[in-house]
Amino acid sequence: MKKSWIGSIYLALAASIWGGMYVVVKVVVAVIPPLELVWMRYVVAIATLLIIGLITRQKWYIHKRDFLIIILIGVIGNVISIVTQETGTMLTSAQMGAIITSSTPAFMAIFARILLKERFTLKKGFSVCLATVGVFLIVGVDQVNFSSKIGGISLVIAALTWALMSILVKRVPTDYSQIVVTTYSILVALIVLTPIVWGRLHSIDMSRSADPVIWGGVLYLGIFSTAGGFLLWNRGLQLVNAASGGLFFFFQPVVGTLLGWLILGEKIGLSFWVGSMLILLGVFIAINENK
Repeated sequence: MKKSWIGSIYLALAASIWGGMYVVVKVVVAVIPPLELVWMRYVVAIATLLIIGLITRQKWYIHKRDFLIIILIGVIGNVISIVTQETGTMLTSAQMGAIITSSTPAFMAIFARILLKERFTLKKGFSVCLATVGVFLIVGVDQVNFSSKIGGISLVIAALTWALMSILVKRVPTDYSQIVVTTYSILVALIVLTPIVWGRLHSIDMSRSADPVIWGGVLYLGIFSTAGGFLLWNRGLQLVNAASGGLFFFFQPVVGTLLGWLILGEKIGLSFWVGSMLILLGVFIAINENK
């Protein structure tokens, strides 16, 4: 039970960090294209993780039998999912991004049943439904522009691949530190992306990218959203079952909307508070099922 609550805190923190990600990405991709942005945030994340690893004296050895699973995590989660997510965010609205990626917990429950043989109970299904309704209340269906079909498809791919990656994380032996696993998976993503991105970096408008807001956004995405968020998410998934862990993904639109209200002065109404309560209720039911 103690592990379940600790894991829940890790997952809630990760999702909360990602809550501000959509706004940051929306600002930064106006100057730095999605692929180049993903590459930059991974460079920052790798540097951050290596410093943490050296300070904490991590053992970097990975058994060759586990190479494939880490490569799959890197390619599926850190390349395909993140690139399609940022592309979808660029082509659509933040509201559509929040709604479509809220399908991730449902995909996680399905993959957990297929790959991990986790039992999909009525409580888990009810929790996902409650939280999904909460997301729709928060972001508002009427605000979504469904004409951005390519962006929508891109976001569906992002949700699907992130769910699969989250299940694969649970297949990694717990002998390894999550710092080591996260570092290697991001390194795989860098190796894949570098040949594609390297020749395109010169096309970035350096006069606009020199803006402190843009570089501040890149540092936020690299240090907090990628290095910090991935570490917390991967560690949390090791401590709770996959289907219940996926529910914490719903904290993203809650925190994102709340930050917009606090920092940007955006208006929120009764639907936000009702939606937030439904999400928290769904998470509470899922946590208590792990007793």
